[in-house]
Amino acid sequence: MAGNRLVSMKDVARRAEVSVGTVSNVLNRPDIVSQDRRERVEAAIAELGYVRNDAARQLKLGHSRTVGAIVLDSANPFYGQIVGGIESAAESSSLAVIAGSTGNREQRERLYLSLFEEQRVRGILLASTGGTKELIDGIRRRGTPVVLVESSRDATGGSSVSVDDIAGGEIAVRHLAELGRRRIGVVAARQDLRQVADRLHGARRAAADAGIELEVLDAEDLTVLAGRAAGMSIVERPAAERPDAVFCVNDLIAVGVLQAFAFRHQISVPEEIALVGYDDIAFASSTVVPLTSVAQPADLMGRTALALLEEEIADPDASPRHVSFTPTLVERESTTG
Repeated sequence: MAGNRLVSMKDVARRAEVSVGTVSNVLNRPDIVSQDRRERVEAAIAELGYVRNDAARQLKLGHSRTVGAIVLDSANPFYGQIVGGIESAAESSSLAVIAGSTGNREQRERLYLSLFEEQRVRGILLASTGGTKELIDGIRRRGTPVVLVESSRDATGGSSVSVDDIAGGEIAVRHLAELGRRRIGVVAARQDLRQVADRLHGARRAAADAGIELEVLDAEDLTVLAGRAAGMSIVERPAAERPDAVFCVNDLIAVGVLQAFAFRHQISVPEEIALVGYDDIAFASSTVVPLTSVAQPADLMGRTALALLEEEIADPDASPRHVSFTPTLVERESTTG
């Protein structure tokens, strides 16, 4: 670099005493350049510290090797697992992944969508808050494919990958009912999010089938601290007024509830209250009482989302595809003792 200025191909050409075209050929088609000229250009590149501007090159060629991934909450390990699946699949295709977290905020989702489009990424993989459909439609019309993650078929005009969260909510509450639990509470936050609403819907459906009326306990957020506060509200009740089972709409809330119950051994799990989470994040099995959880195939969801994106790029006129996975229950000591 000369001073603070980035070294250009012209600088390399001047130092090697060749044309800019020859430098370009050395970088892109070295087999057509004579050995003497190739060695001179390579020596000039090494001496000047030239770095190819691959972003500009990709724009000129009309394609990018970078994929944008937008998730709801990077603090939730579930979304880290999704991004990990995207990155694993991208690596085998020599693609780079840039990830952003919206913190469950529509405004930040809009910002990331606009920035990724401006950067001319290859495509966008999006776990959406649900309020940006018009923006997504516009991005697609302008040529950047968007694949939705955690989105049902009727919520998008493009390809998407999701888990049947209604079935997941049913699985959780049915499991508790089959254990003989009759006073079941559901700890939920952000019911405006499709994922949470579907899990609640499934939970209510399973409760109705079992002749049980659910109690919905509102948490302030989808976090451990919010779960701990919700758990403390249960602890503070007289024993006869507490639920005998709790389903939490994600594992972070469930971990917080478990912490509240374990504090000074105030409530034993599962003897007094059985507990089920959702997502089956990595440390669900290593909590103080290993957590029963509804598992989503996060890594596979990420890999599948990237595969759908590549299908759309290969054939833009093909019909959109939706892939839906069925969650499974992973039973541990928080319900089975």
